[in-house]
Amino acid sequence: MRATLTIFKRELSAYFASPLAYVFIVIFLALTGAFTFFIGGFFDRGSADLQSFFAFHPWLYVFLVPAVAMRLWAEERKTGTIELLMTLPVTTFQAVMGKFLAAWCFTGIALALTVPVWFTVNYLGEPDNGVIVASYFGSWLMSGAFLAIGACVSALTTNQVIAFVVSAAACFLFLTSSLDMVLSVFRPWAPGFLVDLIASFSFITHFGIVTKGVISLSTAVFFVSLMGVCLFANALLIDLRRSS
Repeated sequence: MRATLTIFKRELSAYFASPLAYVFIVIFLALTGAFTFFIGGFFDRGSADLQSFFAFHPWLYVFLVPAVAMRLWAEERKTGTIELLMTLPVTTFQAVMGKFLAAWCFTGIALALTVPVWFTVNYLGEPDNGVIVASYFGSWLMSGAFLAIGACVSALTTNQVIAFVVSAAACFLFLTSSLDMVLSVFRPWAPGFLVDLIASFSFITHFGIVTKGVISLSTAVFFVSLMGVCLFANALLIDLRRSS
């Protein structure tokens, strides 16, 4: 844990040592505000809740989270610092976990800065704060799943732009896998259980359950399992690069 914590501190401080962190936070706050109050019609709804606020989180994460994840390993490989990192007395999985947790904490900070929106809703009315807390937790959990996918893709290339594009595409597929336009491709030839399996990977479906105030075990297991699989694959990719 000490080695993981050391890498975690190194990576988290690196975010705020560059303009990337501040640009990401400003863009995230600006977009969440615009989607909530203008596109989402917050004032027109006449209801004191954050449904319009959380409804756009999956779509924002598709583009913003890969922007955070793209530098995790691609930059290390491009600059050659990955060799230095791997010579430290840490295992590959400790390095993977340290970098991932730092990125996940960073997205959590950005999400926490939207709390004034929550205060605003409580000032305007009497929302169900239990639902809001569950939605915040689900949003952060979902961002971790997006990050794990992005980190795994970042380990495949030295180009951050390629890492971003491929990560965003992969995240988009996970997000939309339950939509009819996607499932219609498989229904004519795939058995029913395969179609249901593909639909079950949809982030929209799982996050939609959470935004109703229900943190089901299946949803938590889905996001945590996806993170675990992607981080394990991330570690394997790094080990393969080291041995080659």
